[in-house]
Amino acid sequence: MKEKPYMNPYLAGFLLGLILLATIYISGRGLGASGALKSVVVETVNDIAPAHAEKALFFKEYNEAHTNGPMHDWLVFEMVGVVIGAFFSGVMSNRVGLKLEKGPKATKTIRIVGAIVGGALFGYGSQLGRGCTSGSALSGMAVLSFGGIVTMMAIFGMAYGVAYFFRKLWLK
Repeated sequence: MKEKPYMNPYLAGFLLGLILLATIYISGRGLGASGALKSVVVETVNDIAPAHAEKALFFKEYNEAHTNGPMHDWLVFEMVGVVIGAFFSGVMSNRVGLKLEKGPKATKTIRIVGAIVGGALFGYGSQLGRGCTSGSALSGMAVLSFGGIVTMMAIFGMAYGVAYFFRKLWLK
């Protein structure tokens, strides 16, 4: 079975905008992802080291703010839906499988280490900025938040700034 072509990026962006507006209208909140990971981490610490969770200020405040438990947060259910939806999208377009995308001059080790380090830095930055790309930048810009606009400019500015140093790994 042949892979289906990717969706037109302009149409995909337009549809994402409609989904974002619907999310804000229905739930009163925008989209986000890093908060779901934070909920999973807090729940894991609560289960593995409950004494630490009771003493540490961050975990204590987070648990007090989420009286039903960290896993009952809106973002956890959103991310479960994203994973399920992505899987079915991959099945329908015949794109399900494990594949390591890398440039012709990059080794598998460089690609994996780079992805882990980049993901960790982006996750840390999302907590410093009080939201990830989806939550702070995308949802923030949708409601004309100055912070969202600055966040998006910083993300793209940094990407363009470091692209020069990594482009040789991806170009032939």
